[in-house]
Amino acid sequence: MNKKIYLLAICIVALNAETDLGTIEVSERVNVKVVENISGEEVKSADLAEALNKNIPSISLIRRSGIANDIMLRGQKRDNIKVTIDGTVVCGACVNRMDPPTSHVVTHAIENVEVLEGPFDIEEFGSLSGSIKIKTKKLTEKFSGEFGINAGSYGYQKFSTTLSGGNDFIKVLFSASKEKGEQYEDGDGNTFSTQLSNYTTGTKVGGFNYSNTNKNMDAFEKTMYMGKIFIDITENQELKLSYTANRSENVLYPSSKMDAIWDDSDIMNLEYSAKNLGAYSKNLHLQIYNSEVDHPMSTEYRQVALSKGAFMTHHLTTEMSGLKLKNSFDLWDTTITYGLDASKRNWDGKYTSTNLTTNMVKTIGQSIDDVDTENRAFFMKFEKNFGKMDIEVGTRYDDTTIETASNSEKDREFDSVSGSIFTTYNADKDTKYFFGIGKSSRVPDARELYNVRYNTTVKPVVRILNGNPDLEQTTNYEIDLGFEKKFENSKVKFKAFYSKLEDYIYYNGNPSIKKNNFENIDATIYGAELSTSYMPTDDLYFDIGISYKKGEKDTLTTGQSDTDLAEITPLKLNASVTYDYDEDGEIELSFVAGSRWDSVDEENGEQTLAGYGIVNFKTTREFDNGMKMTIGIDNLLDKTYTTTNTYKDLILMTDGSDTMLINEPGRYIYANMKYTF
Repeated sequence: MNKKIYLLAICIVALNAETDLGTIEVSERVNVKVVENISGEEVKSADLAEALNKNIPSISLIRRSGIANDIMLRGQKRDNIKVTIDGTVVCGACVNRMDPPTSHVVTHAIENVEVLEGPFDIEEFGSLSGSIKIKTKKLTEKFSGEFGINAGSYGYQKFSTTLSGGNDFIKVLFSASKEKGEQYEDGDGNTFSTQLSNYTTGTKVGGFNYSNTNKNMDAFEKTMYMGKIFIDITENQELKLSYTANRSENVLYPSSKMDAIWDDSDIMNLEYSAKNLGAYSKNLHLQIYNSEVDHPMSTEYRQVALSKGAFMTHHLTTEMSGLKLKNSFDLWDTTITYGLDASKRNWDGKYTSTNLTTNMVKTIGQSIDDVDTENRAFFMKFEKNFGKMDIEVGTRYDDTTIETASNSEKDREFDSVSGSIFTTYNADKDTKYFFGIGKSSRVPDARELYNVRYNTTVKPVVRILNGNPDLEQTTNYEIDLGFEKKFENSKVKFKAFYSKLEDYIYYNGNPSIKKNNFENIDATIYGAELSTSYMPTDDLYFDIGISYKKGEKDTLTTGQSDTDLAEITPLKLNASVTYDYDEDGEIELSFVAGSRWDSVDEENGEQTLAGYGIVNFKTTREFDNGMKMTIGIDNLLDKTYTTTNTYKDLILMTDGSDTMLINEPGRYIYANMKYTF
């Protein structure tokens, strides 16, 4: 961030102590879902969103492309979910959500993912519906590595490698992957290009079809490089350095009017940890990070570029710098954790027009005018055990300033106090009951406050403010409860939540509103999830999860009467059965289904969607020489179905009535071969 921060890091590294750090263990709590071995099991593509959708019933996929898709957690998305990668915050640059945070890490590089549902993560800024903590691969002292080759339907190819090794003092890791894929086909055999042309036939938006030159182009190409260095400074101090580069090219978004020309991110991370520095410092941790994203999207591949002799580009960049200093100690049989959290995000974007004949570039105007969002926070957490009762109490204070370079819009300031209490009653060794109550807030982002679009069909060009500089921050008041019961060869877990959202930031697509489409409303989201696992024999394993939620507007958007909240996905089922046919091989049959989606916000573009049920098959075989082979078929019955609706907060293809829907992939066959040593 600045010189003072790095000087602080150097000073802390210079400390000395005498006790071994030990191994940090992550255990699954009743309110946390841990998805393990994503790099080994999710071999279909680099898209983490697809992996989470397949593994967690409360997470739904927002399909936009063949890769880099977004997620919803408990009926919320965008800034309402806090995503971190090894503790770093990576923000997407695209106002149309082509590059969500989960797209800046590939499944190949992931060790595990922790999903904490609800407003109970007081260590993170703006955790509203929950937080997703992505942990990348660990370093090893012994020299080890893996090489992987993956191929699948629709021209999918992937090559990946990870190497790690070192000694008692230093360990290093290098990981890389490269993959590409053609436009997938839905169950009816339609590619992205044909889905788009089928929708636009006879409409006024036919000019946004792909040009003849580009209608068969690949859907994406993605490259990732990650390097890590781990240094044992003393027996009780360690330093971690890492750098990750993601490079995506020519990512097609058929239901939008633009495609991503490239999407590049650079993530730098420094962490220092020390244990047992004194009576009041059991574990000290300092983290400094910086992430940058560069994202131009344009109409270059569409017919409209040829007809107008020019293509429009919306080029956006964002940079996030952060510092977190955290310390914990034990006092009166209570673990106390406290810390400081500071971050600064810059977001900038502009529209340009490029002449196809002369290559001259003309600036149309700023979409986001050099906006800085700066947050400073203090948090504290108490963890204590009272016999059979575990209690965690946390609080956080945030002070946030948002400044824009625009002379026509105003700066904003926000402050908030968040807090939560989460209790677990261990009735016996096999039975747990839990209850939590929490409050958290998140401030509006630069897109919601200041985003500008332009009407270029008239002269002079008309500037239209699509954001709302008067938005208030959203506050979530939530209650969670449930139980977990273990039996001899099975487990059942039930949890429910009730969330009251005050000043919820919501998009109003009423055509009579010419600007300030974002509004504050009050809303309620509630739901429940039931999961169970059953192992009748040592070789057979069943896993089932069902999630349901309902969302309602408590106050209506301007000029509208629909009380259904957008993006509240219907009843969802994730189920699987795994059979270990011998010590080295297994077969898995899984089922993902959703009920009819008919509770929709029709006034804001949502459409009733049919229910669906998809069968997936996978078999894995390990060999004595370090080889592991996986063969799978997703959507075994080649169904045509849609899981993503069309809420107007995204700029999607529309002919003035229904917005274009994107179908999910049809039958997808893949094979992966991995060598580990």
